[in-house]
Amino acid sequence: MSELASSSSAPSTGTLEISGLTTAYGPVTALDSVDITAGRGQVTAVLGANGAGKSTLLRTVSGLVRPAAGTVLLDGTDLTRAPAEEIARAGIAHVPEGRGVITELTVEENLRLGALLGASRKRTEHNLARVYEMFPALAQRHRRDAHVLSGGERQMLVIGRALLSGPDVLLLDEPSLGLAPRIVAQIFGLLRELVDSDGVTVLLVEQNARSALSIADVGIVLNLGRVVARDSADALAADDGLRHAYLGF
Repeated sequence: MSELASSSSAPSTGTLEISGLTTAYGPVTALDSVDITAGRGQVTAVLGANGAGKSTLLRTVSGLVRPAAGTVLLDGTDLTRAPAEEIARAGIAHVPEGRGVITELTVEENLRLGALLGASRKRTEHNLARVYEMFPALAQRHRRDAHVLSGGERQMLVIGRALLSGPDVLLLDEPSLGLAPRIVAQIFGLLRELVDSDGVTVLLVEQNARSALSIADVGIVLNLGRVVARDSADALAADDGLRHAYLGF
C-alpha cells in the first residue's frame, strides 16, 4: 500500500511534544500546564467532557489560538507562536469539528484545497491517489458536487483534504460527532490503517471515549484544562473508576 508523500523533504519522525501549555480566554483558563507527547505512528486519544479543553488544545497546537505559556515542538522545532500557515507547512494538519466542506465544489476540488500550501504537483497527485485508495467512496464520487455526500462521506472528505498536504501530524477534533456507530467504526478503522501503514502521528480529540480508545495507543484525560490521567489505551479502558468518573462508559 502506498504512503502519503510528506509535506517536507527533510527527514521527520513526526513527534509532537507539548510542554506546559496554558491557554486562556480572558480570565478563563482553558488549558492549564498541559504536557503531552504524541509519537510517530501512534494514535493519542485526548478524552474528557465538554469544557475540558480538548478543542482548545488542538486550536492552540495548530496556531489558531495563541498560548499564554508553554511550548509546542514538532521534531524539536519550536512552533509555539508560529502563524497557522507556517505550522501547516511544517507538517501539522488540523481537521476541526464540523465537517466543513464547500458544497458547491466537487469532491475532488474540495480535496485539492488541502494542497494549496505549496505542495508540488507530483506530491499532490500521489497523495490524491492515496486518499482515493483509503476512501473508495470519494473516488466513486470525485466528479460529484460535495452536497450529495452523506455525513460519513463528508467526514472522509475533510480528513482526505487534510491528508493532501502530506502531514506528519494529523489533529482530529470529534470526527465521530453525529455519525451512526457503523460509520464511526469504519472511519476509526481507516484512521488506524493510516497510522499503521503511513506512519502518521494522530492526536485525536473525542467524547466517544470507547471508540477512541479502541484504536488508540495512548490515552490522555483532560478535566477543566488539566491532565488528570495518562496511560496506555488498554489500561484506561480497563480502569472502571476512571471511566465512570470522566469518560461516561
